[in-house]
Amino acid sequence: MATTAVNLPIHEHPLFPSARCIIGECDGCHVNGYMYNGYFCNEPFCFIWFHKECAEAPAEISHSSHHQHPLLLTNDSNDGRPCDLCGQKLLPPCYSCSTCEFKVDLTCAMKPSPPAIEHPLCHHHSLVFLKKREEKVSCELCKDSIAGPSYSCLECDVYFHVNCIQLSKEVNHPCHSAHSLKLIPSESLTDDAETTCLLCGDIPAENMLYHCSVCNFTSCLGCTKNPPLLVIEHIKTHKHPLILFPRRIPCICDICGEKCEFAVYVCPPCDFVAGRACIDLARVININRHDHRIYLTHHLGTGYSKCGVCHENVNQYKGAYSCSVCPHYAVHSTCAVRTDVWDGVELEGTPEITEDNSPFKVVGDNLICHFSHEEHPLRLHKDDVFIHDEHKRCAACIHPLGFGSIYCCETCPFILHEKCANLPMKKRLVFGIRPYTLMKETTQLTDCKLCGIFSDGFAYSSRWLDVDVHCGSLNEPLVHDGHIHPLHFDKMEDHSCDGCKKHINDYMLRCKACDFDLCLYCATLPKKIWHMNDGHPLTLCCGEKEEPSGKCWCDICEKELDPSIWFYTCYGCGVTLHAQCVLGDFSRLILGQHYWFGEKGIEFEVVPNNHNTRPLCIHCQSRCKVSVILKKHNEDNRYICSRSCLSSYLGQKI
Repeated sequence: MATTAVNLPIHEHPLFPSARCIIGECDGCHVNGYMYNGYFCNEPFCFIWFHKECAEAPAEISHSSHHQHPLLLTNDSNDGRPCDLCGQKLLPPCYSCSTCEFKVDLTCAMKPSPPAIEHPLCHHHSLVFLKKREEKVSCELCKDSIAGPSYSCLECDVYFHVNCIQLSKEVNHPCHSAHSLKLIPSESLTDDAETTCLLCGDIPAENMLYHCSVCNFTSCLGCTKNPPLLVIEHIKTHKHPLILFPRRIPCICDICGEKCEFAVYVCPPCDFVAGRACIDLARVININRHDHRIYLTHHLGTGYSKCGVCHENVNQYKGAYSCSVCPHYAVHSTCAVRTDVWDGVELEGTPEITEDNSPFKVVGDNLICHFSHEEHPLRLHKDDVFIHDEHKRCAACIHPLGFGSIYCCETCPFILHEKCANLPMKKRLVFGIRPYTLMKETTQLTDCKLCGIFSDGFAYSSRWLDVDVHCGSLNEPLVHDGHIHPLHFDKMEDHSCDGCKKHINDYMLRCKACDFDLCLYCATLPKKIWHMNDGHPLTLCCGEKEEPSGKCWCDICEKELDPSIWFYTCYGCGVTLHAQCVLGDFSRLILGQHYWFGEKGIEFEVVPNNHNTRPLCIHCQSRCKVSVILKKHNEDNRYICSRSCLSSYLGQKI
């Protein structure tokens, strides 16, 4: 990074100063609110910020409440023990005396509250300090509930927040020097008065606010206690100092291109406007929507149309992130720095390391050594040369062979589809900010939470989530036969899949323009597949656009088929089959393999449903219609047909 890192005792990693305005919790004092000129940790996935005074806390202090020994800064809070001064739960970091077991939190260490205040600004009597109490009371000044320590007037039986005692009924605010502001109830304002804080844009949650009746200027209590900076000098954001403009004036931020209305920073000579959250944005970053680094620019220019994250229009005259490798790729700056998109690392000044991402090495003509099968080379066989065999499956996706080129081991029965053999070793996926690594096998059966299917093939793995290769190989924009427009990833709740009509409450692929939604299970359905019920390949039919002349029936389960729901058909024979009947819940498990399910670890074998008479499911007592089913180990005629039946049979959600 271009900014110099500082090694401070409060954090294990180096910290970097920042001019950016952050809304969140300081990792030092654990106070929520705005942070100005703070410090941040640039380690991946850290997202830790400190107030300037918290980050610069000394390693050792002398404290007025503990004269006999110095107190040392530590990250050991002793499992939630209360602070010896305020009584609140002690969170790291804190100051402690190793001799006396005396511990105080960062706030009580750096700004100790005096035991009594003779002449407070907020009240006409003296106040005494009280530790945190179980009984909830309201602050006399802001009327909000007091959850921690407080000050109390014993004579009047009133209470005040610790950070409210320095406020008074009338204050001189640095952001409005023309007149003093008076503390008034929000309901006392007239209909045409400003009820929104002009410094943060929030409608005060408290019943009280500070207001200038002459200028109609309003400030919430938070911005009165912790006012924004009047001037910010940050040469990478703008060559001149930026001045706070505390008025409600709709304008467009030159850095993000979005509308901002409150407390913007301006440079009048340059006609430059910046929202305070856009000052000192990271210059170079990686995001989970793109394979290359992207760079912040204050003038995007022509040649860009849609944001790579939200897929809305980008403004060529304003700032954004762009890719130096892909000439038409750009991302809104506000979209790029979202915590579900960016890993939190500023890469400016960090050399880019190019890694070999190939899963194999070429060792001869049409011959490779693949990471998943290093003991023997694999030979490429092109253009559907293998006749379909239910027992021959790709080791990566576990789908049957029969379409497209394959790599085959000539020594043992190991086969990969050509497209599966080319899956990259590392990949950025929208499902998390950590890079995913292609794994031949994970520690256990992959239960892909995105499509809801068990898989024993390859998986893309990260620290928090394993994704099977079907979902992991989806890229955006996805061009699919099921819709006329390209589809993009989104994460939403209470939507319905247009392919299977089932409820979606997580990631999906969608077309915003048409309100078309597709769950990841339907998005990963093979376009063509072999099935034992038909001698020809089956083709995925993505819903009939016109009403059929008569009813449709599934040739497997012999139940009525809704043609608006995606199904499989043989165009030669005219048969129609439910997609669920063709694939089922266990089609991505290896035939003949044994698996253990449930808390008791009950053993099942994966078997083809190729009996002369379809077996009965031991739970639902229906004939098993899907092509791959589970058989209870060492027990004849004990079969499970679906995941839901498996869960019910085991008495727990699987």
